[in-house]
Amino acid sequence: MEINRSGSQPSNKGPADWFTGTVRVDPLFQAPDPARVACASVTFEPSARTAWHTHPLGQTLIVTSGLGWVERWGGPIEEIRPGDVVWFPPGEKHWHGATPTTAMSHIAIQEALDGKVVDWMEKVSDQEYLCLRKA
Repeated sequence: MEINRSGSQPSNKGPADWFTGTVRVDPLFQAPDPARVACASVTFEPSARTAWHTHPLGQTLIVTSGLGWVERWGGPIEEIRPGDVVWFPPGEKHWHGATPTTAMSHIAIQEALDGKVVDWMEKVSDQEYLCLRKA
């Protein structure tokens, strides 16, 4: 058994190459081999968001606070709220983040394939982000 105490891992600023706006990433755990799951709590300030990206084995988001948006490539922007669980299948291009006026936090869970959990792509432009194609 292993217990990771709250506050034992430092918070990190979301790297500018992968995020737009102010984002804080709090690692929760990375399971030791042979397990391959990793988990973090991610907080997006208003208008902050990820770049487009995919996950080789998919990703689960559990919204814990605020109001956010998610979008898969070619789909509408969808609103997400606390308690919502979002699943992105392996290889599905997507982004997620806060709305323009409200911060949002979620827990992100993903598995590594050959040591890789994410493939980062181009940033979501302001025009894409503000194109309110919500469902």
